[in-house]
Amino acid sequence: MATQYFKDNKGHPKPIGGPVRRRRVLLCGILTLGLLFFFFVPWEMPASLKDAGLPGISRANVAQLMKTKGKKVEVGEIYGLLHLVTGDHEQEHVLSNALQLDPTVPVELSVYAAGDAVDWTQEQALIDKEYPVIVFSKTYCPYSKRAKELLAAYDIQPPPKIVEVDIRDDGNVIKHLLTRLTNHTTFPNVLLRGHSIGGSDNLQQLHENKTLTKLLEEAGATARASGPK
Repeated sequence: MATQYFKDNKGHPKPIGGPVRRRRVLLCGILTLGLLFFFFVPWEMPASLKDAGLPGISRANVAQLMKTKGKKVEVGEIYGLLHLVTGDHEQEHVLSNALQLDPTVPVELSVYAAGDAVDWTQEQALIDKEYPVIVFSKTYCPYSKRAKELLAAYDIQPPPKIVEVDIRDDGNVIKHLLTRLTNHTTFPNVLLRGHSIGGSDNLQQLHENKTLTKLLEEAGATARASGPK
């Protein structure tokens, strides 16, 4: 086929389908191949997308990811309780004064804030950093004592935050809250980054399986020892 020409604004003949057109055709081809690869070739989702909570890649959940991008992740109620027992209000026992509070049903985070303005996303990050290990304990409980001694032998940094529930006016309320929020009904109740790993027996089993150090490190704490021999 003969090459067709057109004249530019200076009257010079130029071939139709020059470099610009070829680049456009090449770009369209690359985009088409990319879309075909995305939708029809099996591939593993990156860890960053797995962390976003999406089970797989599809048109639907890609759209979901775009909708949620930039939005704050909802902070769980457990961080309201942890804010209360680790912050400035620890000795005020705010929950004991909330006469209408029913700890067996979800509680607004504003109740735990006790009138303060709290950025809960920042507060969660701060609690996870400063108190990666939190132990809800009772002073007279032998199982609580055993768990605290085991953790002490690991020389954890930052040190575990120990909350002695039985010496608080709101201890009974905290017990009901922990039961609902962690599905663990007894003391001690050991939390790593806001998640309960159980009580004394669970802690002992993790120690015997030599997995406790790894869990502590994953929670952001440093175990300077390997526990009791």
